[in-house]
Amino acid sequence: MTVTDERSPGEVVEAPTGDTAALIMELQSVGLRVETELETSRRGGAGPSDSGMLWIEGVPVTVPPSTTSPYSLRAEDEGQGIYRDGVKVASASGTRRPRFYDLETADGIPYHRIALLHLDSLASTVVQACNYWGNSDQCGFCGIGVSLAAGATIAKKTPEMLAEVAVAARDLDGAVDATLTTGSSVAPDRGALYVARCGQAVKEAAGLPVEVQFEPPRSLDVLHEVHDTGVDSVGIHVESFDPAVLARVAPGKFRTGVDTYFRTWERAVQLFGEGRVSTYVILGMGEDPDLTVEMCRRAVDIGVYPFVVPLRPVAGSLMADVPAPAREYTEPIYRKVAGFLAERGLGADTAVAGCARCQACSSLNLVQQSGGATPCGSGGAGAGAPLLQIGKRPGA
Repeated sequence: MTVTDERSPGEVVEAPTGDTAALIMELQSVGLRVETELETSRRGGAGPSDSGMLWIEGVPVTVPPSTTSPYSLRAEDEGQGIYRDGVKVASASGTRRPRFYDLETADGIPYHRIALLHLDSLASTVVQACNYWGNSDQCGFCGIGVSLAAGATIAKKTPEMLAEVAVAARDLDGAVDATLTTGSSVAPDRGALYVARCGQAVKEAAGLPVEVQFEPPRSLDVLHEVHDTGVDSVGIHVESFDPAVLARVAPGKFRTGVDTYFRTWERAVQLFGEGRVSTYVILGMGEDPDLTVEMCRRAVDIGVYPFVVPLRPVAGSLMADVPAPAREYTEPIYRKVAGFLAERGLGADTAVAGCARCQACSSLNLVQQSGGATPCGSGGAGAGAPLLQIGKRPGA
C-alpha cells in the first residue's frame, strides 16, 4: 500500500511528550525498518538525505531507513504504526507524493528536479555544484554531487523556475516556507547573491517565508545585499565547532575558520534579527562534546540558532560508512543547547523559515518543547528529565 498523510500542512499539534522526544531521538540514531511503502524519501543531495519523511505522533520527522533497526514501520487498517518487539510504540503516517511533482516547465523540466517538498517545506539546492566537491577539500558528510550524477536534479535552477515551482507547491501541496541552499562558489560572495536572488523571486511570487543558505562571503557587506532582497532568514553553516574535526572532514570550512563564522553571524543577526540566523552543528564526527556545547552557547548568546543534528550518513559521501551517533551521546547535548535557547527566548517559531523552523532532522526542538531542557547554569535537568552528563566524543 502507499503511505498517505491525513495531517493538514501547518496544522498545530500538541507539544510532544518526553516519550515521543526520546523515541524520535532513538530512531534518528538506529533508523527504522520500513515494512510498508514509504512514498516520500530522499537519497543524495543536501538536507534530509537518505531518509524517510513521516509524522510520528503528529511530529514531522526524517528518519534513516535501516534493515537492522529494532523498530519497524508497519501498515495498519487505518494509518501506520511504529513497532518494537511486536509492540506498537507510536502512531505514524507517511507523506503522500506531492502533486506538484507531476508538473513540468514549458521546456519540459519536471518540477521535482527543480525543488522538493521536505514534509511542509519547499527546498532546493539552486546551484548543484560546489568548489569543494571532488577534490581534497570535499566535505566528508556531503552528498551534493550524488543526486546530480544520478540525474535526479539539474545543475542550476533559475529564479523564474523556482518561483513557478513555489507557487505550485504552495497551492497544490500546502508548502509553508522555502529553504534554498547552494554549493560554495569561488566568487567573493561565495554564491550568496545568486541564492538570495532566487529567494527573492520565490518570496515575491509565492509569498512564502524564505531562508537562504551560503558560506561566509569575503566581505560582510554582501550580507546587506542579501538582506535587501527581502528574504527572511539565513543559514550560515559551520557544521562543527571543533577545529580538529573541521580540518579532517571539511578542510575548506576549516580554512575559513570558526572566528570568521562568528563575525559573519554577528553582522547577520544585526540585519535579520535574533533567531533568524542559524547554523548546522553536526554531532557524531568525533567532535569534543564539551567544546561543542560551549560554542553553541556562545552562538545563542549573540542570537544565532545552532541547529544541532545527528550525522546522517549519505550513500556516496566520504562518510557513508560512519554510523550515526547514539542517543546516549546526542540527548544530553540537545538538552543543554535547548536550555540555552529557552533562556534566550529562541525556538523554531523565531526561525520563521528554513531547517531550524522545520526541525524534522533534529530532536532539539522536541526536547525544548517537552520540558527536557537543562536550565543554564544548572548541572541538573529540566522538568521530568533525568540528570545527564555529556558523554565522551564518538569515534571519528
